[in-house]
Amino acid sequence: MTTHTRHASWQGPILMLGFGSIGRGVLPLILRHIDCDRSRITIIDPSDLNKKIAGAEEIKFVQEAITKANYKSLLKPLLTAGPGPAFIVNLTVDVDSLDIMRLARETGALYIDTVIEPWPGFYYSAKTNNAARTNYRLREDMLTLKRKLGKGTTAISCCGANPGMVSWFVKEALLSIAHDLKIKHDVPKSREDWGKLMKKAGVRGIHVAERDTQRIRTPKALDTFLNTWSVEGFVSEGLQPSELGWGTHEKKLPPEGRRHKSGCGAAIYLERPGADTRVLTWTPTVGPHFGFLVTHNEAISISDYYTVRSGRSVSYRPTCHYAYHPCNDAILSWHELLGAGGKRQSVNHVLDEDEITEGRDELGVLLYGHKKNAYWFGSQLSIEEARQLAPHQNATGLQVTSAVLAGIIWAIENPNEGIVETDEMDHVRCLDVQRPYLGKVKGYYTDWHPLKQRVGLFDEKLDKRDPWQFTNILMR
Repeated sequence: MTTHTRHASWQGPILMLGFGSIGRGVLPLILRHIDCDRSRITIIDPSDLNKKIAGAEEIKFVQEAITKANYKSLLKPLLTAGPGPAFIVNLTVDVDSLDIMRLARETGALYIDTVIEPWPGFYYSAKTNNAARTNYRLREDMLTLKRKLGKGTTAISCCGANPGMVSWFVKEALLSIAHDLKIKHDVPKSREDWGKLMKKAGVRGIHVAERDTQRIRTPKALDTFLNTWSVEGFVSEGLQPSELGWGTHEKKLPPEGRRHKSGCGAAIYLERPGADTRVLTWTPTVGPHFGFLVTHNEAISISDYYTVRSGRSVSYRPTCHYAYHPCNDAILSWHELLGAGGKRQSVNHVLDEDEITEGRDELGVLLYGHKKNAYWFGSQLSIEEARQLAPHQNATGLQVTSAVLAGIIWAIENPNEGIVETDEMDHVRCLDVQRPYLGKVKGYYTDWHPLKQRVGLFDEKLDKRDPWQFTNILMR
């Protein structure tokens, strides 16, 4: 019988909001690694699809939608039932993260989520412009709340695989590059130290480079959206504008690029949806390929975290963006949805571990532009490994759920940090908890750059003197 390390203890209530593909995978990890009373765990979800999993673990299940009108009356009695403070594990869609954070602070509860989620209507509102529908805007609202609330009970924002785990990978990768370049430095202790080290290492940008090769035997049916994680979440972010952290080495905005008029200024957006924006990228197994420039919080937070300032001016900032090749069934699903003018399919389905026949999720960070060209560091997790490591999740899901587990444990160990982004957390401790669930975690140097991937038969306006300009990475 396998013995699992108990990393932490929690005696108060645990509220899991949402019990979809990620929630059902997080639950067994909590029960394995946190000493807690399962009679004090409550799951709330509008669907009973995974209710039997909760029942098998003797966990209380409440089938109800959390809304703007009822969230306080529904959650507050559960949060104050005692003994001691509660812990909110927010894995929902269409539930405003900041409102739940405020309620957590009001009741003294700890909190974690995987994305800054708004109430329904934000992603598809025709009344707002594209700038107002960005993750930049959502993050700026979170940062405003962070400053307003100050220190207090810990609330971790955006702690899944990405955003989340990839921020810890960036630090590991940067330390490896600095070592291999023989750069003398002290162990970074602040965001200023990390930014100065990245600048000294000559890193110009970062791809959160992911290739998902998981597949099933049955071909995708018409009018069905298939994915290896939340379809609702993927469609929402795929229809938001493309976004990326904007580095100081970039010479010019892309044709559809726009700057924000307020906030930290670390990112730009494009006047086109992420699911219809291709970029060139690289991962170890497949090598060069296309990815979608889908908006993600980490593209903004990483660029912001590693910004170096001289007084009020920015002297260094890396470009950062997601470069995502989802599973092939999801690619076909997007072609169908976008080809129909954005009309949603009538069936959404997350591929579970039993129907996937092969493949893996290769998710890491590609730090580029330094003297050794480019370095990818990340997780290479197969579906076969995922089945052996934990129940109720495929390879993509396990990379997310293990990061949630790491974040919960970090919050228990650091309960009074206020609102925290994953870039600010102890990456060594978090990866120590998560690493057993990530398959092979390894780094690879490559001589690839985007000009090697361009088809030279057409008259493209490329910057051939500087391969790492974003204009060479973006496909038009």
